[in-house]
Amino acid sequence: MDMKHKTTNLRINSSRLWGSLMEMAKIGPGIAGGNNRQALTDEDAQGRALFHQWCNDAGLTMGIDQMGTMFARREGTSPDLLPVYVGSHLDTQPTGGKYDGVLGVLAGLEIIRTLNDQGIKNKTSYCGSEFHE
Repeated sequence: MDMKHKTTNLRINSSRLWGSLMEMAKIGPGIAGGNNRQALTDEDAQGRALFHQWCNDAGLTMGIDQMGTMFARREGTSPDLLPVYVGSHLDTQPTGGKYDGVLGVLAGLEIIRTLNDQGIKNKTSYCGSEFHE
């Protein structure tokens, strides 16, 4: 074992993740503290636009497929390797919970933000995705 290369566990910025969750929760407030961002509504479009902006701010490239799935990509040093995907959905059911789906999307973004904060370059690419239920 090479002792010159000490490793430590990375920690996300939980305050930033919480802030992102609360900012997204302002879009399409629902009943009992939940959210209502049903697919293809104005609220869904606002949530997707906010996610897109955050991805741009993190230096990610954005792709959207024919079904409307958004793919935010952080290139690795070996882009020929298969990427790591993390994601979920931003839209909700009419009485969706505040964290249903969106936590998976924003957790993926927070992973990428943390790697950026630490200046870590990976061999494989990371993709955060948002898809419709």
